[in-house]
Amino acid sequence: MEVKSTTKYVRLSPKKARDVAREIQGLPVSSALDILTFTPKKSAFLIGKTLKTAIADAENNFSLDTSTLVIKEAVIGAAPTQRRFKPRAKGSAGPILRRSSHISITLVGSAQEKKKKVARKTATAKIATATAEDAPAPAAEEQA
Repeated sequence: MEVKSTTKYVRLSPKKARDVAREIQGLPVSSALDILTFTPKKSAFLIGKTLKTAIADAENNFSLDTSTLVIKEAVIGAAPTQRRFKPRAKGSAGPILRRSSHISITLVGSAQEKKKKVARKTATAKIATATAEDAPAPAAEEQA
């Protein structure tokens, strides 16, 4: 079961937030919360809030065990940019871009991931044994 949580229109540059999001991708939820707690950036606080929301959704709405949750993906997308202008020399104007972002976090139960890995391993094992059975048996060496 995948659980997705999104925070929209965060007043933070996506470029700054992606550094923190890359650090927690693929980690168990408990490790990711520890990393976010001790990362001294505004983006870590905002991503942490979104992660806590996703954990609460998984626990309350989907009855998943929080100890088995893993962060499948943490995506920071660009939101609308506010455009302002600052007066410059000789009557010109310089643009000021105030960027914002959307934070999306997808959680998945690690038991589900383990089942997929086991299924892949058994499928490849079946293929390997099937090809071994189809191959001709090695000829016995005759010694004279």
